[in-house]
Amino acid sequence: MHKDVGAPFKYRDRGSMAIIGRASAVAQMGNFQCAGFLAWLMWLFVHIVQLVEFENKVLVLIQWGWYYFSRNRAARLITGEMTTAVRAESSDHVEPKERPKLRVL
Repeated sequence: MHKDVGAPFKYRDRGSMAIIGRASAVAQMGNFQCAGFLAWLMWLFVHIVQLVEFENKVLVLIQWGWYYFSRNRAARLITGEMTTAVRAESSDHVEPKERPKLRVL
């Protein structure tokens, strides 16, 4: 049996984008560079387009809009004291004595 493996993999650098603040970002794609609000809109567009289903795109767009206009900055960080861990299912598994608590800031 001889399988057709297709064309070899070829990497294509599409550039870099990063959000650096509220409604501010930087973007570099080939020789094109921009910063600020335009780069932020480009970042949003690229990430929405990459989502798989239309429902996901709408949901994420609504959530991002809510967070943007409500200025909701809640973050879920693992902080604080440790508590006793849940018993391990396997007897050969070494279970940790404590696990972190989640605290919304």
